[in-house]
Amino acid sequence: MTERGALTRSGYCLRVVVGRCFVVSIGTDRMKLATLLASALLPTVILAQSVTVSTGAGSAIQTYYSLEQGEQSSIPLADWDLAFEINAFNSSVLVNTAKGLKVYETTAAIDEWDLVTVPDVENWTEIQNSEIYWSAGALTHGNDLEDPLGLNVGWGNYNPVTHTIIGARIYAIEDAEGGFRKLRINSLASGTYSFTYAGIDGADQQDATLLKSAFSGKNFGYYSFATGGTVDPEPMAADWDLLFTKYISMVPTAYPVTGVLQNKEVTAMQVDDVPTSEAMWNSADMDTAINVIGSDWKSFNMTTFQYEYAQDRTYFVQDRASNIWKLVFTGYGGSANGDITFNQELVSSVSVGEETSDRLAVYPNPVVNGQLNMVLGQEVRLGRLSILDRAGRLVHTQVVNGAGSLSMTSVDLGSLPAGLYMARLEAEGRLLTARIVVE
Repeated sequence: MTERGALTRSGYCLRVVVGRCFVVSIGTDRMKLATLLASALLPTVILAQSVTVSTGAGSAIQTYYSLEQGEQSSIPLADWDLAFEINAFNSSVLVNTAKGLKVYETTAAIDEWDLVTVPDVENWTEIQNSEIYWSAGALTHGNDLEDPLGLNVGWGNYNPVTHTIIGARIYAIEDAEGGFRKLRINSLASGTYSFTYAGIDGADQQDATLLKSAFSGKNFGYYSFATGGTVDPEPMAADWDLLFTKYISMVPTAYPVTGVLQNKEVTAMQVDDVPTSEAMWNSADMDTAINVIGSDWKSFNMTTFQYEYAQDRTYFVQDRASNIWKLVFTGYGGSANGDITFNQELVSSVSVGEETSDRLAVYPNPVVNGQLNMVLGQEVRLGRLSILDRAGRLVHTQVVNGAGSLSMTSVDLGSLPAGLYMARLEAEGRLLTARIVVE
């Protein structure tokens, strides 16, 4: 129930996991009062528990997991080959290298499709999905999106007039048995990916499409070469926090590992060299990299032939609802069963009022040029706007007054570094919240 106690001059400080402190004198009515107050917070507190999530024998299973609700779904890793990003302005394409596929960028331009007829791996470039960003799939290799005027997304070029992406490259995919097929992404237009694949010699050519709207609310839409159609293995993005899976990591060369990746909008941090009972979630900033947990919480001892686990290593994860969870990994079943065991504890929770609050209307989101606008649907007098960073620290505050009827209030966030923030407006006995991204 408690995170840790500490003696004070007035008595004993009971530090409840939601971050409040009640000072009591042992043996007095004040102790009873503190106990009652702490008990009132129990609905938002989840006690530490040991959890086992499986990736199956040989890590052949991908398991989507919610820190609050538990396992959401498990699907065979081999069920898909390509994954197309669904978010409105994104166009990343993943290749399922974890199942044994290799993907190469050929030297051929997209109009030289018929010239690619035999494997030429010596002159092709092997490419990988990023293990840091979901939006940097293998086929985004070579993009110039870091350039403010960059229009090359990797597999194609963006047309700012038509708002379409037209394919520019040919890829080759090698399967686990050494067979090759070629692939081109023809376009992304009006929310539809169009792509073509065939045997490396051109045999059995297939033209296919994937509609973003068919996977609304999810991160990716998936396609299987084996079935020649789309598959839908992923839960709604709002329903999971962590993916337990096999993936390719650079250690230092590309190598398959089994570990844990974070969902979009889920951040995490790793605390080392501090006893797990003393590690604090606000000791550093949360990280947006999806592999903060990753696979290095374990290592294999070649002398004892046993897995060993990093000592004094704690992970903190901030879920999509801004609750913060403490994870300590304690076991791994290896290729025999893929079981991953860890201790899980909720250490910081949004308040009951915030959980039942209305959404705050803000735009643009992501914030550009440091300017955020709030739309107020009712009259607000002396409202207090707070902007919190990923560690829960207050980084901006201002008084808000509005006349209602969709009045607008401007917020200057130009001094904030890029990252994920929580906006909270407390006014008229109500709490409105919004998660915002500053670019």
